[in-house]
Amino acid sequence: MNPSEIEKLIETGFDGALVKVMSGDNTHFEALVVAEEFTGIRPLARHQLVYKCLGSLVGNEIHALSIKALTPDEWRAAGGED
Repeated sequence: MNPSEIEKLIETGFDGALVKVMSGDNTHFEALVVAEEFTGIRPLARHQLVYKCLGSLVGNEIHALSIKALTPDEWRAAGGED
């Protein structure tokens, strides 16, 4: 898999989210997901929402996935841009 394929899969699970996925080897990935849906929920539940978008790919085609899941307010507070 390549990062753009994973980005598209994650984007389908969130309305208007900012999604960026990076990888150096196309098996280990880092994802940034900024979505309103994360408001009011804990980090573990945020990660579960992202994993749900990827289904059985995690642990198979996606060997490892590091996720940074933020609300838009958290993203702006961290210095991110829309």
